[in-house]
Amino acid sequence: MKRKKIASIDVGTSKICTVMADTDGESLRILGVGIAPSNGMQKGHVVNLNDTKDAIRQSVRTAEQAVGYRLDSATVNISGRNISSLNNRGVIAITSNKQIVKVDDIQRVMTVAQNVDGASTAGSTILHLIPQTYTVDGQEGIKNPVGMHGFRLDVDTHIVTAPSAAVENFTKCIRSAGIEIEQLVFSPLASAAAAVSADERQNGVIMADIGGGTTDITIYRDDSIMHTSVLPVSGYSISHDISVGLGVSIEMAEELKLKYGSVIPGDDKSDNRALTEGGRVVPYAELYEIIRTRVEEMLRLIMLELPSDYNRYIRAGVVLTGGTANLPGITELGLEVTHMPVRVGMPPKMYGIADNLMDPAFSTAVGLLVWKQGPKETPKEKDNNPSGLGGLFGRKQ
Repeated sequence: MKRKKIASIDVGTSKICTVMADTDGESLRILGVGIAPSNGMQKGHVVNLNDTKDAIRQSVRTAEQAVGYRLDSATVNISGRNISSLNNRGVIAITSNKQIVKVDDIQRVMTVAQNVDGASTAGSTILHLIPQTYTVDGQEGIKNPVGMHGFRLDVDTHIVTAPSAAVENFTKCIRSAGIEIEQLVFSPLASAAAAVSADERQNGVIMADIGGGTTDITIYRDDSIMHTSVLPVSGYSISHDISVGLGVSIEMAEELKLKYGSVIPGDDKSDNRALTEGGRVVPYAELYEIIRTRVEEMLRLIMLELPSDYNRYIRAGVVLTGGTANLPGITELGLEVTHMPVRVGMPPKMYGIADNLMDPAFSTAVGLLVWKQGPKETPKEKDNNPSGLGGLFGRKQ
């Protein structure tokens, strides 16, 4: 099979990452990667159009130099606290002569499901309209009803919306950098595509991508997305606390975090040591206590996203990804706080020049490629057994 060229741009608060690849529909081969410092973004929002545009352009050019051809379009993520989500049900009557569910019925019931306050109001853009499960004449848990007999079709959906102005400003940055947007994907959905396994989606899991500016949340149950959200805490929050607590610059705080950061308690000897960085002497015990306190708070905020009865269906526990998931001891602390299994999620194995991408910090960038690669349309009449990706990542844009 001929390999198709695809690309992704992860526009984050701390970095812009462009990945150019090709795929045969099954495997990804990484051809080029471009990473640039992110300027003009704050907590997932564009605060300076020109700075953001220049950072995107720098990232794209670096990737282009590695592959030797120009990038024209890409799948791009979007995040921010102004993005919201909700679940809603749509119901229609099956009106064909033989009472058989057709593709047109799927489209019709999805249209009904999106007509809910908060999802279709003026000034709001629907980013994703994702079918969770279908019900035909009271029979629940159906992933693809096309071809089934019945009189009534219900669909439960997950809807992600964003203010239209915010979407317009963000897309303007991408296009002004010379890139057309093939798909705009909510960041936690992209991260989960790379970091969460099929078994975890089926068994129920909460994924938290702790990035530079926000923490993106996705919750799955029975291979369906139940909840997505964005928390205003991040790796920057840790650096800020270190800066204030130790009286150092934010740049030095970031350096201390990356070089010495840990949430594992040390022995008396290591806790009493003094760290020298940039001409400053910093007590390790104070640094450790600041980081541990903030990470523990993050984990508790993540758990607050779960419904009260989560023990019934979040059997796979917690997947942590994003750059902050690299902190030593974070899984042990996660187990202590959540009382559930906790693991660090990272992108799957890929071919080509993918060594730098095998890190939780690149889950979103790689997940955008996985999203683009996989089937995401609503079920077709000729396909009565779609893959899990098809049911999980359906969208409307």
